[in-house]
Amino acid sequence: MPAPYSPSIRRRRLSTELKRLRTEAGLTLVEAAKQSGTGKSNLSKIEQAESKHVPAKTLDGLLDLYQVEDPEVRAALHELSRLAGERGWWSQYKDLMPEMLADFEAEACAFRTYQAQVIPGLLQTPGYADAVFRANQVREDDEIAQRVASRMKRQEILNRVNPPSYAAIIDEGALRRNVGSLKVMQEQLLHLTHMAARHNINIYVLPFDAGAHPATEGSFVVMDFPDPRDPSIAYLETPVSSLYLEEEHQIRIFNDMFGSAQGCSLSPAQSVTFIRDVLEELEE
Repeated sequence: MPAPYSPSIRRRRLSTELKRLRTEAGLTLVEAAKQSGTGKSNLSKIEQAESKHVPAKTLDGLLDLYQVEDPEVRAALHELSRLAGERGWWSQYKDLMPEMLADFEAEACAFRTYQAQVIPGLLQTPGYADAVFRANQVREDDEIAQRVASRMKRQEILNRVNPPSYAAIIDEGALRRNVGSLKVMQEQLLHLTHMAARHNINIYVLPFDAGAHPATEGSFVVMDFPDPRDPSIAYLETPVSSLYLEEEHQIRIFNDMFGSAQGCSLSPAQSVTFIRDVLEELEE
């Protein structure tokens, strides 16, 4: 099954192409806005991928100004604009998950994540996810059920015929912390061993005896995309907001953190053995 279209990714790609074409045409944003009749504010929003819809007339005006005559290129940009306005399955859960996260996950071809406190969301069982959401202690049962459903739906990206690669560094504390009941933890740890057996998933356990490590400042996810025009994104989540970073120097920092933390972790084979040992301790 092909990856679903991602409006946010398409908007980013369209904005990147339009900025490139303007630059090649030797025009400033102010000049392009004036000559195309688009308006500085509107063109700025388009180039910052903040406009959810670029009218065909506006796009044609910009392409005419930038002297884009190739019909295939024009058609491709119009297709990007059209797809940017489509809504994915996650629109029905937009109030229950960090903004745009599922949108970016939908087209990512590789994930690198470090999680210190809990099992990564894409590797959680329904029971474990339910217990995590209930820890908030203020959510109603219906909301929790919807949040669990949205998380399980997001996990479908790992079940594709050509799934993204997924590398997860999980702190030992996340494996030993009792989330939910004993049964919930047993199911969760067993699930991790099953997921680790997949060809596209590598799990690295970061043991307590590794001591201080480069990723001690907090959890994060780095996503790469198949099209080289789409820069990687580092995602960080807080209780009140979500942060997306994509500057090259920022991504380099997170990649270095992941690589260093990975060097402090057990190998995938050792990690599976470690998880099974923790599971046996729980069963005893």
